[in-house]
Amino acid sequence: NVGIFSSLRRCAPDLIICGGYNYPAVWQSLLWAKAHRVPVVLWCESTLNDQRNKRKVFEIAKRIFFQACAGFLVPGTASREYVSSFGVGPTEIITAPNAVDISFFTQRADDALRERSRFLHELNLPAHYFLYVGRLVEQKGIFHLLEAYEKMTSQIRGQVGLVFVGDGPDRSRLLERAAAIAPGRVCWAGFVHREQLPAYYALSDALVLPTLSDPWGLVVNEAMAAGAPVIVTDVAGCTVDLVTHMWNGYVIEVGHLDELSSALESLAGSSRLRSTMGARSRERILKFSPQRCAEGFAMAAGLWK
Repeated sequence: NVGIFSSLRRCAPDLIICGGYNYPAVWQSLLWAKAHRVPVVLWCESTLNDQRNKRKVFEIAKRIFFQACAGFLVPGTASREYVSSFGVGPTEIITAPNAVDISFFTQRADDALRERSRFLHELNLPAHYFLYVGRLVEQKGIFHLLEAYEKMTSQIRGQVGLVFVGDGPDRSRLLERAAAIAPGRVCWAGFVHREQLPAYYALSDALVLPTLSDPWGLVVNEAMAAGAPVIVTDVAGCTVDLVTHMWNGYVIEVGHLDELSSALESLAGSSRLRSTMGARSRERILKFSPQRCAEGFAMAAGLWK
């Protein structure tokens, strides 16, 4: 942060886009911009559902920062609603959708589906499974997923596994709990290289993001590009834009384990439903491409520089 002023002086930007307001360097950039009459645009992923520090001093600082910005870039509807709650008008907000390399996930997913048996064997995956991808922390709802899986009827649960991809501080506690309620049915894949992720998505019955709070959830973009149905909670930032309940997946009220368990059973029991929802996921995610994201940033640069 010490060299931020000299760096800005050297590059002399026409516009500054800041990714947040909780770092000293961002406030230093704002001060420099105001002194040199350079507009600042805030990239904001926060939503009204976020778990955040609500101390008055932080809220005041946030409002000061918002008032100093010329405009705002957001990844989707939930963040747009959050920014609007500060009194920002619609013309001051541009959407640059969060995106992943769609063709990367689509092509590799198709490769895995063409040789399903081989990929299942090589990756040591069960024939049918629900998938979680992300950090293994309680805030992501991983224990809710485990409890909902336990609530499934024993007959259906015996036919479908649960696979966790990722790592985190709650891994040991999660695996201990899993061994107690469903021995042999819950798998931990650990860290998975990006090149292998599309196969995990494509071969699954669905991706599940049971998060208690999440500004977006790019794993949902990835799963949809791979043609998977998705089960998400209503507090994930991506939900309102990417998932339509009972169309390409299920939207679950956060913390409602019976709802989550019912969604798991519905997808586990119908290959036709999984296929239909997966195809719809692929159809929808095409609108959330890197090009669309870049167009949003370009629009902001043209409008506010």
